[in-house]
Amino acid sequence: MSQRDTLVHLFAGGCGGTVGAILTCPLEVVKTRLQSSSVTLYIPQVQLNTVNGPSVARVSPGPIHCLKLILEKEGVRSLFRGLGPNLVGVAPSRAIYFAAYSSTKERLNGVLEPDSKLVHMASAGLAGFTAITATNPIWLIKTRLQLDARNRGERRMSAFECVRRVYRSDGLRGFYRGMSASYAGISETVIHFVIYESLKRRLMEAKAASSVDDEDEDDEPVKDASDFVGLMLAAATSKTCATSIAYPHEVVRTRLREEGTKYRSFFQTLSVVIKEEGYRALYRGLTTHLVRQIPNTAIMMSTYELVVYLLNG
Repeated sequence: MSQRDTLVHLFAGGCGGTVGAILTCPLEVVKTRLQSSSVTLYIPQVQLNTVNGPSVARVSPGPIHCLKLILEKEGVRSLFRGLGPNLVGVAPSRAIYFAAYSSTKERLNGVLEPDSKLVHMASAGLAGFTAITATNPIWLIKTRLQLDARNRGERRMSAFECVRRVYRSDGLRGFYRGMSASYAGISETVIHFVIYESLKRRLMEAKAASSVDDEDEDDEPVKDASDFVGLMLAAATSKTCATSIAYPHEVVRTRLREEGTKYRSFFQTLSVVIKEEGYRALYRGLTTHLVRQIPNTAIMMSTYELVVYLLNG
């Protein structure tokens, strides 16, 4: 891959991630609150006592209720908590990811069967590992800010204050909390890209067959709006399957990134959540996550493909 091609994929990945992050930030905040162990603090004490007696910490609101409570107690601005670190992190994260993915895939195509599932899995896995390792501190700060619930009018914690608090309490190691869960989440990325590349290849084959039928064999197929709609649907389908399978790592990661919690490692957190809250707790926020992730992934992947197409056109 030439230097120009690498830069194209870096830029396209950054653009795709940035657009998706801005448009779906409110859903990201709701999802993070639902995954947290402290979300139940929002529910009035009287209601909790009525529902569950003294064991109030095991009752959690649904996505709509959580959204309503955030708006009532904190205001609309709270739905964009963590957007700053998200924008700071999403462009380099996606840029690193797509550049590593494209570069690895090209190299493996020369060693293994070109564009095989093994190539896509290995490329997605290595790209995910690289991006996670490089950007975990940014995502930790984003999560802490999203979990920082303040009533309307109260001074909100800034990103710089959050950085100071993390360093003061845990040192440099504190910025890498939740990384083990992120590594476990590479499985989601691998599943997503294997399905996406398969669907994308079928769409391209269908497009090529259509071009032959229209007697345009000498002309290279030109991408139009329907092609990008197809890519969006392919991305949404693949992400839905991958997320549904690998979602528990999201809950574990959020718990590990909470401030001053009892959660210490991936398997310890997994065990504690199951023991105290049951298996259903591992899927808290899944509906909101899907509602956010499907359009976010569709927007990100189609923007990426569009930018690559325009820059290479």
